[in-house]
Amino acid sequence: MPAGTLYRGREGMWSWVAHRVTGVLIFFFLFAHVLDTALVRVSPEAYDDVVATYKTPIVALLEYGLVAAILFHALNGLRVIAVDFWSKGPRHQKTMLWWVVGIWVVLMVGALYPVLGHAAAELFGK
Repeated sequence: MPAGTLYRGREGMWSWVAHRVTGVLIFFFLFAHVLDTALVRVSPEAYDDVVATYKTPIVALLEYGLVAAILFHALNGLRVIAVDFWSKGPRHQKTMLWWVVGIWVVLMVGALYPVLGHAAAELFGK
Protein backbone atom coordinates (compact mmCIF):
# COMPACT_ATOMS: atom_id res chain seq x y z
CA MET A 1 0.00 0.00 0.00
CA PRO A 2 1.53 3.38 -0.98
CA ALA A 3 2.46 5.74 1.83
CA GLY A 4 -0.29 8.07 2.97
CA THR A 5 -3.21 6.03 1.62
CA LEU A 6 -4.15 4.20 4.81
CA TYR A 7 -7.38 5.64 6.16
CA ARG A 8 -7.06 6.21 9.88
CA GLY A 9 -10.72 6.43 10.89
CA ARG A 10 -11.43 10.08 11.44
CA GLU A 11 -14.80 11.80 11.60
CA GLY A 12 -15.67 11.02 7.98
CA MET A 13 -15.32 7.28 8.50
CA TRP A 14 -17.37 7.30 11.70
CA SER A 15 -20.16 9.31 10.08
CA TRP A 16 -20.11 6.84 7.16
CA VAL A 17 -20.40 3.89 9.56
CA ALA A 18 -23.12 5.56 11.64
CA HIS A 19 -25.09 6.43 8.51
CA ARG A 20 -25.04 2.80 7.35
CA VAL A 21 -25.85 1.39 10.80
CA THR A 22 -28.79 3.76 11.32
CA GLY A 23 -30.05 2.96 7.82
CA VAL A 24 -30.02 -0.78 8.56
CA LEU A 25 -31.74 -0.25 11.93
CA ILE A 26 -34.47 1.84 10.31
CA PHE A 27 -34.92 -0.83 7.62
CA PHE A 28 -35.40 -3.57 10.24
CA PHE A 29 -37.87 -1.40 12.16
CA LEU A 30 -39.89 -0.85 8.98
CA PHE A 31 -39.78 -4.57 8.23
CA ALA A 32 -41.06 -5.42 11.74
CA HIS A 33 -43.68 -2.69 11.50
CA VAL A 34 -45.05 -4.10 8.23
CA LEU A 35 -45.15 -7.59 9.75
CA ASP A 36 -46.93 -6.55 12.93
CA THR A 37 -49.42 -4.44 11.01
CA ALA A 38 -50.13 -7.36 8.66
CA LEU A 39 -50.84 -9.48 11.72
CA VAL A 40 -54.20 -7.70 12.12
CA ARG A 41 -55.46 -9.55 9.00
CA VAL A 42 -54.33 -12.94 10.32
CA SER A 43 -55.40 -12.67 13.95
CA PRO A 44 -56.77 -9.47 15.49
CA GLU A 45 -56.26 -10.93 18.99
CA ALA A 46 -52.58 -11.62 18.30
CA TYR A 47 -52.27 -8.10 16.89
CA ASP A 48 -53.77 -6.67 20.09
CA ASP A 49 -51.28 -8.70 22.16
CA VAL A 50 -48.35 -7.40 20.12
CA VAL A 51 -49.56 -3.81 20.37
CA ALA A 52 -49.94 -4.25 24.14
CA THR A 53 -46.26 -5.13 24.40
CA TYR A 54 -45.43 -1.85 22.67
CA LYS A 55 -46.72 0.04 25.69
CA THR A 56 -43.97 -1.24 28.00
CA PRO A 57 -41.09 0.93 29.24
CA ILE A 58 -38.50 -1.24 27.48
CA VAL A 59 -40.18 -0.64 24.14
CA ALA A 60 -40.29 3.08 24.97
CA LEU A 61 -36.49 3.00 25.21
CA LEU A 62 -36.37 1.22 21.86
CA GLU A 63 -38.64 3.94 20.43
CA TYR A 64 -36.22 6.56 21.71
CA GLY A 65 -33.42 4.67 19.96
CA LEU A 66 -35.51 4.65 16.79
CA VAL A 67 -35.97 8.42 17.04
CA ALA A 68 -32.20 8.76 17.53
CA ALA A 69 -31.48 6.63 14.46
CA ILE A 70 -33.99 8.47 12.25
CA LEU A 71 -32.81 11.92 13.33
CA PHE A 72 -29.13 11.14 12.85
CA HIS A 73 -29.73 9.43 9.52
CA ALA A 74 -31.80 12.37 8.24
CA LEU A 75 -29.41 15.07 9.44
CA ASN A 76 -26.33 13.24 8.21
CA GLY A 77 -28.08 12.60 4.90
CA LEU A 78 -28.51 16.35 4.47
CA ARG A 79 -24.81 16.76 5.26
CA VAL A 80 -23.91 14.15 2.64
CA ILE A 81 -26.06 15.99 0.08
CA ALA A 82 -24.26 19.23 0.94
CA VAL A 83 -20.86 17.58 0.61
CA ASP A 84 -21.83 16.09 -2.76
CA PHE A 85 -23.56 19.07 -4.35
CA TRP A 86 -21.99 22.16 -2.76
CA SER A 87 -18.65 23.08 -4.28
CA LYS A 88 -17.21 23.94 -0.84
CA GLY A 89 -18.84 20.92 0.82
CA PRO A 90 -15.79 18.62 0.94
CA ARG A 91 -13.74 21.37 2.55
CA HIS A 92 -16.36 21.92 5.28
CA GLN A 93 -17.53 18.33 5.78
CA LYS A 94 -15.90 17.98 9.20
CA THR A 95 -17.48 21.20 10.49
CA MET A 96 -20.84 20.16 9.08
CA LEU A 97 -20.57 16.82 10.88
CA TRP A 98 -20.09 18.58 14.21
CA TRP A 99 -23.11 20.76 13.42
CA VAL A 100 -25.11 17.61 12.68
CA VAL A 101 -24.04 16.08 16.00
CA GLY A 102 -24.90 19.28 17.88
CA ILE A 103 -28.34 19.61 16.30
CA TRP A 104 -28.93 15.89 16.87
CA VAL A 105 -28.11 16.20 20.59
CA VAL A 106 -30.45 19.19 20.99
CA LEU A 107 -33.27 17.36 19.22
CA MET A 108 -32.68 14.20 21.25
CA VAL A 109 -32.90 16.17 24.50
CA GLY A 110 -36.13 17.67 23.18
CA ALA A 111 -37.47 14.20 22.39
CA LEU A 112 -36.86 12.85 25.90
CA TYR A 113 -40.22 13.80 27.42
CA PRO A 114 -42.47 13.20 24.39
CA VAL A 115 -41.02 9.73 23.77
CA LEU A 116 -40.20 8.56 27.30
CA GLY A 117 -42.76 10.51 29.34
CA HIS A 118 -45.40 7.78 29.38
CA ALA A 119 -42.80 5.15 30.34
CA ALA A 120 -41.58 7.30 33.24
CA ALA A 121 -45.17 7.83 34.38
CA GLU A 122 -45.78 4.06 34.27
CA LEU A 123 -42.60 3.28 36.21
CA PHE A 124 -42.72 6.05 38.78
CA GLY A 125 -46.38 7.04 38.88
CA LYS A 126 -47.95 10.27 37.74
